[in-house]
Amino acid sequence: MTQAGTAGGRGLVVLAVDDERPALDELAFLLRRQDTVAEVHTAQDATTALRQLKQTTGQSVVDAVFLDINMPGLDGLELAGILSAFARPPAVVFVTAHDDRALAAYDLGAVDYLLKPLREDRLAEAVRRVLVARRRPEQSTEPSADEVIPVELGGTTTLVQRSSVAWVEADGDYARLHTATGSHLVRIPISALESRWAEAGFLRVHRSYLVSLRLVTGIRSVGSGLVVCLRGSGDLAACELPVSRRHARELKDRLVRGPLQSWSSR
Repeated sequence: MTQAGTAGGRGLVVLAVDDERPALDELAFLLRRQDTVAEVHTAQDATTALRQLKQTTGQSVVDAVFLDINMPGLDGLELAGILSAFARPPAVVFVTAHDDRALAAYDLGAVDYLLKPLREDRLAEAVRRVLVARRRPEQSTEPSADEVIPVELGGTTTLVQRSSVAWVEADGDYARLHTATGSHLVRIPISALESRWAEAGFLRVHRSYLVSLRLVTGIRSVGSGLVVCLRGSGDLAACELPVSRRHARELKDRLVRGPLQSWSSR
């Protein structure tokens, strides 16, 4: 096997990694049942998996690695970090019994995050996501037009698109994503989303709120303070959120002074 390449017209070649033999056998069995998967290789530890990925004598190109997180020695997150440095890294799908490592997986650019016990329909969705990732032009250096964030709901982890998020509400060490289809509590501090999504048009307006500027319709005074007005999106109703004094100046700059300067320079 060699490092990953684009699947193109062939079926996917995947590597399944889990230190527990029954779990590994089940994962490999379910992967082989997928019509779009051509080959399934296995490894019982991350070191062996890395050695297989670095082999250059075989003809198979690994498109994706489905791996457990908690393994002795080199764990799944550490392996994913190494793979991300490959010139042509494989897509990574985490398969784990733990729901508290989603943020770390998200930061490593995981394509999906599956919880054990595995459901075949969720595995099929993960394979579909791998296909989409592999079909992106390898030459492109543009950042992803959208990001996804893993959300745990009723024992199932799904990925919510950043573009569907209207505003984020802090909840201790958690954050609640308010989207067009509902709200989702994720184990990610709002400060992490603030820095990660700043270039995508999200702005902190209060210690408890982060908003998508594309949905802001204006700001207005309420008593001695300010609120920012957001239009509705899908099933999410229009709302008003408080703006703290420390964030008011930047919000006004982004909403008022920035567009005025843009027009005056034309």
